[in-house]
Amino acid sequence: MTTSTTGWAVEAEGLVKAFGDTRAVDGVDLHVPTGSVYGVLGPNGAGKTTTISMLATLLRPDAGSARVFGHDVVREPQIVRQLVGLTGQYASLDEALSGVENLVLFSRLQGCSRAGARRKAAELLEEFGLADAAKKPVTQYSGGMRRRLDLAASLIAQPPLMFLDEPTTGLDPRTRARMWQTIRRLVATGSTVLLTTQYLDEADQLADRIAVIDHGRVVAEGTNEELKASVGESSLHLRLVDADDLDDASVALERVLGARPAVSPEAGRLTAPIQNADRVTDLLVTLRESGIRVAEMSVSKPTLDEVFLTVTGHGVEPDQMDDVDAEASAALEGSRA
Repeated sequence: MTTSTTGWAVEAEGLVKAFGDTRAVDGVDLHVPTGSVYGVLGPNGAGKTTTISMLATLLRPDAGSARVFGHDVVREPQIVRQLVGLTGQYASLDEALSGVENLVLFSRLQGCSRAGARRKAAELLEEFGLADAAKKPVTQYSGGMRRRLDLAASLIAQPPLMFLDEPTTGLDPRTRARMWQTIRRLVATGSTVLLTTQYLDEADQLADRIAVIDHGRVVAEGTNEELKASVGESSLHLRLVDADDLDDASVALERVLGARPAVSPEAGRLTAPIQNADRVTDLLVTLRESGIRVAEMSVSKPTLDEVFLTVTGHGVEPDQMDDVDAEASAALEGSRA
């Protein structure tokens, strides 16, 4: 099996996928360097799972093109499937079997001998901290244990490209940290990882480059530092005494700072990038003259939270496209590339 020598594990141009009248993916471009962790960040329903489904050959694009190590996902799906591993949002395991039996089954399906399958299963169970639970049925596994077992099953063939679709959703902090270590090991041993996530800190910790997707489109792309620098040298955070003043305060921020703030009505907060910290004094004077009272103010370096708020105008939270992307989740569930 050959891989491309262009340096790209994934090349996607103008990917489109519609469900009915709704475009779940609306012209996505992605270029994932070989040997890296590439993060795709966005809220539920943004189109992340649908994009993964097309790249993994589980959904056919309505328009655009995509290549995995130079192989077209539409014209050469069988080759692409041999080059990728996939862990979806839900564990694809036989719950009637034990952990070791699941791994042996997947190994045998990959063509391993009986002895080789048992040896591989034992190695993976040890690596993922599941050796003590190897003979327990999966029905007795916690959510974190199932996620780790599912990822272990995806690694049986040691694919050069791993698609991890929100692999740590719902996991406790300790289990998330273990998963992060595994992802770093994958890249250190030569794999490329395309990781979708809703967790801003996860993308910040793991990804070499990040694409922010919102409503089916890539709205920002770059390294962590490039994305943070794109929204300004610093970020201003304001919490108002009276949430009813949010609209007036937003207008004042945009006029004085020259940047449109992101508004969080529930918390009575505004966040805006600032290029010149001296302008904060002018803003406070303006707010006082307008009778707008500030309960709390801080200035900090930008985070990925600010990047997402600035480029999308809202936070990372579920939106109206949940049901659309759920159709792509159904395509992933039960599939083992």
